[in-house]
Amino acid sequence: MDVVVDGGADVRDTGGFAAVGSLVCVGCGYSISLSAGDDLPRCPACGGSRFRRASMFESSTVAADAITAAPSPPAWLEEVRAELGSPGHYVAYAEDEAPVLVELQAGWTRIGRSGSADICLDDATVSRRHALIVRTPEDELRALDDRSLNGLFVNGEQVEWAPLADGDELEIGRYRLYVIQA
Repeated sequence: MDVVVDGGADVRDTGGFAAVGSLVCVGCGYSISLSAGDDLPRCPACGGSRFRRASMFESSTVAADAITAAPSPPAWLEEVRAELGSPGHYVAYAEDEAPVLVELQAGWTRIGRSGSADICLDDATVSRRHALIVRTPEDELRALDDRSLNGLFVNGEQVEWAPLADGDELEIGRYRLYVIQA
């Protein structure tokens, strides 16, 4: 692996062992978080291959834009809706091209890369503790950013928290999750 010193910071190239922690793309500033043994991927935002270690004193990612806006909901979403067996609150997303449906129970649903998350999204663009969805006693849904590196986007807008309704799209790293209220 090539390690280059760039302005005093280690710069690491895609394909090499990156160590544990948060890294920032040298090209666009996109942050990723890696676990032990992860290889350094290409930047999901710009495709760049050079990263440097992130500093906790850098500017926040709150002003970041969504990677890409979804042109329309995926075709599989209507099929999932049609197959629902009972009324409730759900989140649907695609994993390896196959739809996954998760029923949201009352209280908190943790979303992240951690194995202890209720919805585990195993990708370097997802923080270990990325977001939370709360189903309130009044049966309302809300999404909260759980101090993630790459932010939480609801319908293309970056949010710290937002109310959720049927059909809303959550962007968490490279994943798009869709709210279904039946």
